[in-house]
Amino acid sequence: MDITGILKDRMENIAAEIENFIFAENRIEKADVIFVPGNGYPEMAEAAARLYHEGIAPYIIPSGRYSITLGRFGGVLHNREKYSGGYETEWEFLRDVLMKNGVPEGAVLREDRATYTYENALLSQKAAEEKGLSIKKAILCVKNYHAGRALMYYQTVFPGTEIMVCPVSVDGITKSNWRQSEGGIREVCAEMQRIVTQFSLYM
Repeated sequence: MDITGILKDRMENIAAEIENFIFAENRIEKADVIFVPGNGYPEMAEAAARLYHEGIAPYIIPSGRYSITLGRFGGVLHNREKYSGGYETEWEFLRDVLMKNGVPEGAVLREDRATYTYENALLSQKAAEEKGLSIKKAILCVKNYHAGRALMYYQTVFPGTEIMVCPVSVDGITKSNWRQSEGGIREVCAEMQRIVTQFSLYM
């Protein structure tokens, strides 16, 4: 094999390792709680609501104040006609999505202070502790190419908990097609950069 072929094979292996980390996913089993990190898309909370109605978990912890970079809630990104409230925080928005999808108010715990992913995990832990939850298994409903980074933080905060990732695609970018479009490559590479930057700060 010539050098070009060797490099191509190595790049393919690197790309496969990247996508396996970025697009984390697990088989979903019964759990003690469902986590939904803060965002402006309804799809992750809708997925959490479906799992709740299937009897997968009795509580959901949506988490988030707003993006630290914006300093405010950036607004609803999909289905604005259905989710049209004057939301001041990501938690208010996600709670509304859950309730409009039939989740009772008592099953939704409050965490409305986090402004980035690690805080989502850390402050969700505090919300769980205040409720007196003992979390042995948890589900993380998250945007699919945010899954690896979110899982890394939630595993750090919940070291004794089995965390199962329920990834949700909100823009058509998936593990199988991200390399086939400029948008997919851009989004996954940007996520890789965030991981590297945040890892260096953590270290």
